[in-house]
Amino acid sequence: MSSILKGIAASNGIAIAKAYRLVEPDLNFEKKSVENAEEEVARFQNAISTSKSELEAIRDKAREDLGEDKAQIFEAHLLVLSDPELLTPIEDKVKTESVNAEFALKETADMFVNMFESMDNEYMKERAADIRDVTKRVLSHLLGVQIANPSMVTEEVIVIAEDLTPSDTAQLNRQFVKGFTTDIGGRTSHSAIMARSMEIPAVVGTKSITSSIENGDVVIVDGLNGEVHINPTPEVIEKYKKEHARYEEQKAKWAKLVNEPTVSKDGQHVELAANIGTPKDLEGVRNNGGEGVGLYRTEFLYMGRDELPTEEEQYEAYKAVLEGMEGKPVVVRTLDIGGDKELPYLNLPKEMNPFLGYRAIRLCLDEQDIFRTQLRALLKASPYGNLKIMFPMISNLQEFREAKAILEEEKKALQENGIDVADKIEVGIMVEIPSTAVMADVFAKEVDFFSIGTNDLIQYTMAADRMNERVSYLYQPYNPAILRLVKMVIDAAHKEGKWAGMCGEMAGDEIAVPILLGLGLDEFSMSATSILRARSQIHRLNKSDMKKLAEEVLQLDTNDEVIKAVEKAVSND
Repeated sequence: MSSILKGIAASNGIAIAKAYRLVEPDLNFEKKSVENAEEEVARFQNAISTSKSELEAIRDKAREDLGEDKAQIFEAHLLVLSDPELLTPIEDKVKTESVNAEFALKETADMFVNMFESMDNEYMKERAADIRDVTKRVLSHLLGVQIANPSMVTEEVIVIAEDLTPSDTAQLNRQFVKGFTTDIGGRTSHSAIMARSMEIPAVVGTKSITSSIENGDVVIVDGLNGEVHINPTPEVIEKYKKEHARYEEQKAKWAKLVNEPTVSKDGQHVELAANIGTPKDLEGVRNNGGEGVGLYRTEFLYMGRDELPTEEEQYEAYKAVLEGMEGKPVVVRTLDIGGDKELPYLNLPKEMNPFLGYRAIRLCLDEQDIFRTQLRALLKASPYGNLKIMFPMISNLQEFREAKAILEEEKKALQENGIDVADKIEVGIMVEIPSTAVMADVFAKEVDFFSIGTNDLIQYTMAADRMNERVSYLYQPYNPAILRLVKMVIDAAHKEGKWAGMCGEMAGDEIAVPILLGLGLDEFSMSATSILRARSQIHRLNKSDMKKLAEEVLQLDTNDEVIKAVEKAVSND
């Protein structure tokens, strides 16, 4: 039976394909007595054999797509599956106690996990994690349920999940994953941001998608209107195929602007840059006519692995991006971990409010070894392009001064050792905390630039968790309170002869662009896939008219009033 779920349009486009559920399987079972222990042992050995075949395929795919270091994770899992010290006690338990294999596996594995986790040894703690993962896989085969693995998909699918972590999204096979939809999240959750960078349609925050869809159901993800159609009628499928063709036609028109400068109707130039996560994203920046990288999210170098990246690994990644941009500006944000982005190997404490906690610059100033390693790698890469360094989550001037002092120390040490460092590296900050926006006039005297991170600035100003779909109505980018803070930052920068950019999702938002142009924003940094649409929009706008519009909307009372004022002004333009 066909049905429609509403959610939040997170990434433009339309996708039609079968559902692929990326959800945790139910691995509950009961302890049972078995009459034939030999048969039960054979059933267990069969589950081991199936798990091995599965892991070998995953390992080979990881080696091909992600490199040898990622493949090593699955190599470790295969070693566990061949370890007689784990397998023999499980088989003995089945035989001597006549219990089902599920119970024997769980009891034995839990004993080893607890023993390893209690040891004060990182290597042993990692082995505990391997045993836990392997146990889950074998248990799933004993119970006849499937563990989803998005990297092994071999047909076109729509991924259905409660949410997608950054590491989940990194595993998605772009060739086959045509779109995704989730129960939770908002337009600025990391799954949504990744969907836009991958150019796949997404609808998030549907509340109940995982309980409404089975594997193999036909699904339409309408990332333009925030709708998900489940088992639609042939008429609805036909309608959406036409809608998809229209959208592709519009994209083809925008593509003609790829080598054009971003100039308003009255001849005012602004810079349209891209937000990236890895050097692989550069292809999208070039294909979409990006005039620079306004935000390089370096945390992706640290994620989906078992240990911190080395200085050499980081240097190679930064160098690749700087060289790839051929002298165009590249703004690199230093490590911004915490909030919804975790690094399991750092063993950070669980926090009541991680978005307000020990994260980003706070962690880096405390864990200076991590911070200094990153800064050295950046400084060594600096001669290969136009590097600008940006510190995230700055809430007061002391933090900026301390971070900059560490940068200067590392620069001096490298130069004293005869290592080449670029002469001029601009150093700026993310403005994402209201205290910093309010004090922008003071910061502007010491920083080289501002980049406004609206994803966090909005959630902190409105006291509304941007990951929580229940308060998504409070994620109001056009609220006059937000617009006034943005104006304060831009004005403060210009007064000191500095530039102000924006790297939050608001920078590529069709309602926000006219206002930001009128407020005098110098650089708009967005998902690469939004650049050509934004360029097309700016070509049609008079900056002088948008200045009047900006002055008008700053005096309005609500988010909705601002939307109406912009729509009216743009339709008259």
